[in-house]
Amino acid sequence: MQPDKSDAAEAERVAAIFVRHPLWEDGLALLTGTALVALGIAFYSHAGLLTGGTVGLAFLLKYLAGWSFGPAFFLLNLPFYALAIWRMGWKFTLRTVCAVGLVSLFAELTPQWVRFAELNVIYAAVFGGFAIGIGLLILFRHRASLGGVNILALFLQERFGLRAGTFQMGIDALIVMAAVFVVPADKVLLSVLGAVALNLVLAINHRADRYMGVS
Repeated sequence: MQPDKSDAAEAERVAAIFVRHPLWEDGLALLTGTALVALGIAFYSHAGLLTGGTVGLAFLLKYLAGWSFGPAFFLLNLPFYALAIWRMGWKFTLRTVCAVGLVSLFAELTPQWVRFAELNVIYAAVFGGFAIGIGLLILFRHRASLGGVNILALFLQERFGLRAGTFQMGIDALIVMAAVFVVPADKVLLSVLGAVALNLVLAINHRADRYMGVS
């Protein structure tokens, strides 16, 4: 009896899921993902917007206290590394530390590399969110994150099957709404739009039943 074609296709799909990424792919993914996140941050910073997670908290410190985004983002992530080591392992944590460090660096350098003569705030909200979302997606698929809520979201997806994008969308919306005391209401609404764009990328594309990066 010939094997069922659907069974063979499923076996190929499962085998493809667990193909391990070589080291050079992980390194390139860290550079690509963090560069995209930093580009989205540049969009938001120029337009006076913010987003959720530790990125959003770093923006709040930038707008409230005048801190530089890069150092604020790096320092905010320090407490979350203990959770990452405990629940996600050393490899994941080291990749995350590298990713956070690169985003902190690129966030400071990108405004020197890219300057906007004109930037529509709606475009900045939506496509800045897309850029950050795609960058996070790349990092997630190579067993890294940007710390903070990302670590908790990945843990909940792997432990309980809760979609990382769906969980993070709710947390990010709360953080952005809290910014109503810091930035004008119209910028808050646009920031919510950006958070939705960011997390839609993750909710649609980062699902345990479709892809699982192994590094």
